[in-house]
Amino acid sequence: MASSKKAVLGPLVGAVDQGTSSTRFLVFNSKTAELLSHHQVEIKQEFPREGWVEQDPKEILQSVYECIEKTCEKLGQLNIDISNIKAIGVSNQRETTVVWDKLTGEPLYNAVVWLDLRTQSTVESLSKRIPGNNNFVKSKTGLPLSTYFSAVKLRWLLDNVRKVQKAVEEDRALFGTIDSWLIWSLTGGASGGVHCTDVTNASRTMLFNIHSLEWDKELCEFFEIPMKILPNVRSSSEIYGLMKAGALEGVPISGCLGDQSAALVGQMCFQDGQAKNTYGTGCFLLCNTGRKCVFSEHGLLTTVAYKLGRDKPVYYALEGSVAIAGAVIRWLRDNLGIIKSSEEIEKLAKEVGTSYGCYFVPAFSGLYAPYWEPSARGIICGLTQFTNKCHIAFAALEAVCFQTREILDAMNRDCGIPLSHLQVDGGMTNNKILMQLQADILYIPVVKPSMPETTALGAAMAAGAAEGVGVWSLEPEDLSAVTMERFEPQINAEVIFFSEGTRKD
Repeated sequence: MASSKKAVLGPLVGAVDQGTSSTRFLVFNSKTAELLSHHQVEIKQEFPREGWVEQDPKEILQSVYECIEKTCEKLGQLNIDISNIKAIGVSNQRETTVVWDKLTGEPLYNAVVWLDLRTQSTVESLSKRIPGNNNFVKSKTGLPLSTYFSAVKLRWLLDNVRKVQKAVEEDRALFGTIDSWLIWSLTGGASGGVHCTDVTNASRTMLFNIHSLEWDKELCEFFEIPMKILPNVRSSSEIYGLMKAGALEGVPISGCLGDQSAALVGQMCFQDGQAKNTYGTGCFLLCNTGRKCVFSEHGLLTTVAYKLGRDKPVYYALEGSVAIAGAVIRWLRDNLGIIKSSEEIEKLAKEVGTSYGCYFVPAFSGLYAPYWEPSARGIICGLTQFTNKCHIAFAALEAVCFQTREILDAMNRDCGIPLSHLQVDGGMTNNKILMQLQADILYIPVVKPSMPETTALGAAMAAGAAEGVGVWSLEPEDLSAVTMERFEPQINAEVIFFSEGTRKD
């Protein structure tokens, strides 16, 4: 039985998907892109002060090992031989900043998460030093100066944490985003771990020149970051090193993509003009702009989409970033206690089918695209004695859809060609009410793959396609057809009014 099963499966590829709220390890069949098994662990978020968001890098690393071991056990129960796993890809929450000691492998402070706002004063003082007529930071990086990106978080750590300062002085410090911390640790850590990142993650640090694809000396001088602590920048698909411990010891780690780039690859948006929207902790709309950098006039970011091989060209994307999407559901669960599990939100929303005039703006970490207003805060308004938790649940789902509407409008203005449909993925897309609301609010069809784990799939594709692995073909004719679920707009366009006061006919 077992041997016939193995013969059918052929080479497998694993993917670590380290997100803001959870870690997953998933294993795919490289020939059919079928998901065979996975395991998920929720990650704690710490809020030591108002606006601060931290995570424990060791807990994150431990969760990766746990997910790998548990998935391998599940594969064993399915009579699938784990020696068929030929490569591992890594996808990760972007921007989140870790500094660790290269001699001991110990983090020197908690990971400062992308949502964290402690650097607001750092951002304000730095922005005074950028000439109005020459925003060299934005022209080199594609990014606005914001608390969101790694450079200002790293600057804060260098200014405020003595252990970090001392380690830099003594040449013991290494900086990285989560991908770098994981790859360094998984490939040996203090005993020869590989200190690297890929172009997509590097492009979110604000220290990386997205045109030359190198760390930028002028940017490092501007943020006063010592270049010696930065990881080596590699493509998104090449062998970085081998797993040094656990059930998959000896397997190459050969794919690395920031989570939103990974989802773009997993949705197979390889053509100029193809776009996807991922509903995770935040909400991220990316549109592939091909080999050219397109700069936004409407508050979007310019970012690296992927570079799938050392000698392959780099592709760019426009990105609309929304800080709070799934996080609003977690907040309703953990802070307000009106639901016990995230799945319950759909049941509550269904009971009323309307927010009854209640509106929710979940600006917990300020507002990202298209406003870039860090001082904004959340608000729930339109409350009456009639309002109950079901209306608030419905308003929270609407908030995710309205925020997506804003970044889609900005994307359409920048691209000049409106999207005819929206490809979606991420955990929240299992919520059918949310998907129907999204189609109604955008007034275009929303299309969801039946396998929503496209972020992990993208990392697996990059890993399996790497030179020296070669078990996954990215040629258009070899890509597996994906079954899709489609949500058509159901409300009359005449009744949709928008904030600009115009009517969409």
